[in-house]
Amino acid sequence: MLIVDAHLDIAWNALQFERDLLQSVHTIRQTETTLAGKGRALNTVALPELRQGRVFLSVATLLARASGHPSPGIEYRSVEQAHAVAKGQLAYYRALEAAGHVRVIETAQQLNEHVAAWQAVDAAGAPAAYPPLGFVISMEGADPITRPEELERWHGLGLRLLGPAHYGPNRYAGGTGVELGLTDGMGAPLLQEMRRLNIALDCTHLCDQSFWEAVKVFDGPLLASHQNCRALVPMQRQFSDEQLKVIIERGGVIGASFDIIMVRPGWQPATMHNLTAPNPVLLSEVVQHIDHVCQLAGDARHAAIGSDLDGGFGREQSPRDLDTIADLQKIAGLLAARGYRHEDIAAILHGNWLRFLQRLLP
Repeated sequence: MLIVDAHLDIAWNALQFERDLLQSVHTIRQTETTLAGKGRALNTVALPELRQGRVFLSVATLLARASGHPSPGIEYRSVEQAHAVAKGQLAYYRALEAAGHVRVIETAQQLNEHVAAWQAVDAAGAPAAYPPLGFVISMEGADPITRPEELERWHGLGLRLLGPAHYGPNRYAGGTGVELGLTDGMGAPLLQEMRRLNIALDCTHLCDQSFWEAVKVFDGPLLASHQNCRALVPMQRQFSDEQLKVIIERGGVIGASFDIIMVRPGWQPATMHNLTAPNPVLLSEVVQHIDHVCQLAGDARHAAIGSDLDGGFGREQSPRDLDTIADLQKIAGLLAARGYRHEDIAAILHGNWLRFLQRLLP
């Protein structure tokens, strides 16, 4: 079955981790066996496995923070540095597109053409050749946007979804790990520009204060690209049922994250390794979060996948029964085992994100 994954840090992995994502996951692992660092030689995402798993459409991120407290590969001293890094990540996507590996999707017509091409592949079963993979461009944390008026230029470059904050505070809003709302003079104007340009608000990583302020200011399309349920994992990074219901009531979609810290309560990444744990986290526990969203909504029209695989971690922090992103196909069987109908499984794996994007894209 075709799959849409609403959150993959493709360019960040390629450039900051120096991974050639045209190679297979297993080849990349081999090249990293002598490298130290979290997730090295344990990666799960590369373009061949996306094709193998029929993950035909992904929301591909731009990610560069600018808190003034630098951390190699993600956090920079200045907004100008973050701006340049995000532009470089965008250039990577365009280079893949120019080489015929991917298609950056900016309009509803392009999306419909892309879906039709992959539906033909899916019907063929074992095609001689795959169409390009589809990428919709998102920005995770608005640090690279130097001022709200600049957003129009990013939109012209293909940006279609935006999460104002990531971890910690920035010039626009409070993110994960802080208790801050929208910032004075910057937060609301950014959201107003997003509404004017019809850029969707990705609520993921907004802290509670900034979430509630943002959904009051912004009356456009909402989503949570990679977000699990606080009712199952009681930590600030997750959304409460009340927050999830706001997204549902406004026609949004919530993508389940596969980061096991967000899947099972009490998981400690510093001391636990899911490949060696005696009671490992499994994909079935991710499905519990998907099911919780469906129960809140009363249907299967608002739950989906936003895996965040290789989002700064690898197999050590992913479900044990997932070797590569191609194993997202296992979700269909797990949903069926819980009594989900074929049409509802198709909605969760691709239909809900496609409906959302078809309404969003010009």
